[in-house]
Amino acid sequence: MRHLVVPDTQCKPGNTVDHLTWVGKYAAEKKPDTIVHLGDHWDMPSLSVYDVGKKAFEGRTYQADIQAGIEGMKALLAPINAEKERLKRNKEKQWKPRMVFLCGNHEQRIERAINSDRKLDGLIGYSDFKLEQDEWEFVDFLQPIIIDGVAYCHYFTSGVMGRPVSSPALMLTKKHMSCVMGHVQDRGIAFAKRADGTQMTGLFAGICYPHSEDYLTPQTNGSWAGVWMLNDVRDGSFDEMPVSLKYLKETYGNE
Repeated sequence: MRHLVVPDTQCKPGNTVDHLTWVGKYAAEKKPDTIVHLGDHWDMPSLSVYDVGKKAFEGRTYQADIQAGIEGMKALLAPINAEKERLKRNKEKQWKPRMVFLCGNHEQRIERAINSDRKLDGLIGYSDFKLEQDEWEFVDFLQPIIIDGVAYCHYFTSGVMGRPVSSPALMLTKKHMSCVMGHVQDRGIAFAKRADGTQMTGLFAGICYPHSEDYLTPQTNGSWAGVWMLNDVRDGSFDEMPVSLKYLKETYGNE
């Protein structure tokens, strides 16, 4: 089996989504069996509790945040859907990948907002993402999902306080199986073996967007950005292949 892993895309009003078209074209060419989005696609700056009262908060709206994510998803899925239609039209072997979307802490801002103000219940919600109509399976925040022996989650926790694990190596120690997560700005990887010799891999997938974040410094912005293709996924063992946004732009940016 082959999995395409898309880490945090953090779409927000005013940002480009061209890179998501490149990811979609890559997916359409390579045809993975499963596509996993690790969450934080909708950045939702209008619901950030950290920026309330700041000048940067002015002008933010919930609807603009939702629409930014929808436009990003359209860019990602357009090449995938076009390839599906081409195969169907030409009566070639069909390709219908399983698509799994993991709720990130930025999407979960909606739930936190509702919990803080019950008047919002029924007015806003995850249904605004329209993921079901795009055939995504939606997985709740911090709920792991196991696919071909690999555990996926927006982030894995360490200890009863629920804080994110601090390294891929610690993730393997805590979870005792291959795990892939997003959330962390930088990519990282660790390896271990089970008693039967099966390889375990802990992967921090990094990010999948080209912009810099205002809350980061010049030293912490500029992280590696891209997607991962996990080849030959079997019982939690796989061969990981990083695919950078730089490569995707050079390959698909001028098509």
